[in-house]
Amino acid sequence: MPDRRPRQNGQPLITYLLKPGELTLKGGNRESFEGILRRNLMRLLAPAGARLEMTAGRFFVQCPAENGALVEETLGRFIGIAGWAKTRVCEKTPAAVLAAIAEEGKKFLEAGIRRFKIEARRTDKSFPLDSYGIRCAGGNAALEAAPGLVVDVKNPQGIISVEIREKAYIYGDSRRGLQGLPVGTAGRGLLLLSGGIDSPVAGFMTASRGMGIDAVYFHAWPYTSAEARQKVVRLAEIIGRYTLGVRLYVVIFTKVQQRIRERAPLPWATVLLRMAMMEAAEKIALRIRAKCLITGESLSQVASQTIENISCTQSRIKLPVLRPLIGMDKESIIRKSEAIGAYETSILPYEDCCVLFSPPHPVLRGNPDEAARLYDALDLETLMTEALAEAAMEKCGFSPA
Repeated sequence: MPDRRPRQNGQPLITYLLKPGELTLKGGNRESFEGILRRNLMRLLAPAGARLEMTAGRFFVQCPAENGALVEETLGRFIGIAGWAKTRVCEKTPAAVLAAIAEEGKKFLEAGIRRFKIEARRTDKSFPLDSYGIRCAGGNAALEAAPGLVVDVKNPQGIISVEIREKAYIYGDSRRGLQGLPVGTAGRGLLLLSGGIDSPVAGFMTASRGMGIDAVYFHAWPYTSAEARQKVVRLAEIIGRYTLGVRLYVVIFTKVQQRIRERAPLPWATVLLRMAMMEAAEKIALRIRAKCLITGESLSQVASQTIENISCTQSRIKLPVLRPLIGMDKESIIRKSEAIGAYETSILPYEDCCVLFSPPHPVLRGNPDEAARLYDALDLETLMTEALAEAAMEKCGFSPA
């Protein structure tokens, strides 16, 4: 069959069909959500020389064939689409559509897929075949072109999808997207990012609800190493690949921690340190106009995350605190960490400041009034001001414009 793919400057182009998913539920606000999704796609796909078109309920990405791998890698980590597929685009005639279905059938057989079905959607009612007719005629065309295929509408190994719109689109290898809402539709939040497993997952899960992410890391140099800091930078880069970049604020918190060790009862050290981190994070958040703080806390996972201690650690701040992992167990968090590509970095053996300064027997159910009294006695204002004034910022992952 001759190569009839569209071309640009003599080079063949390939097309990807994208399904927005949750955006279809946004009613009167849908247009603004789609606009942000379009902007995010164009920023990420610009290196691939891609063009983007939109029709009702679908986005179409067209790029030079040589850049297909780059586009597919990008779509695989793009938040805001329910699914995507490399798509055949053909003339809107029954003969052309059935020929394209036959080619998809051949590809199934070559890939070892034998049981298949056809799904059809016809928004252009002028097309001679209705959806049922497309399924029947298409099934026959695939069976004739690829003997050995079997139609199985209940338990197929593969699905050939046909969409009749302003053009005809046929695809057999549909991929599941990350779903969620486009990053940037819910403002920006500041993530308290450590070198552990939980906080990167919390950042990703918040981003999947449309929030842009910046991050703050509290570094206890020289008690924590340069490798520990670089580990956190790498985690920020991993998150940034999903969120169009992360601005990471690195705060040297050594003097604050030393003051806590000198003046506070040892069992309270972790809770008071968390209180100081939350207060410092809120000051950065207000400066960069972030709307909330984000933490990787999971209820009762460690001593500082009992409901009483959580009440203590957030008692000094006014911004809302999002805790997307609060009801998740560790195994579920690890699976999500692996899925986003953060786990292998998170388990590198470089400990953060919370681990190094943890007391052997921490308070489990702190009283907020007692916590406030102990915290006020630390007199941290000057030390915190100095630490924030010296904070460094790094752009990680995809750099925001």
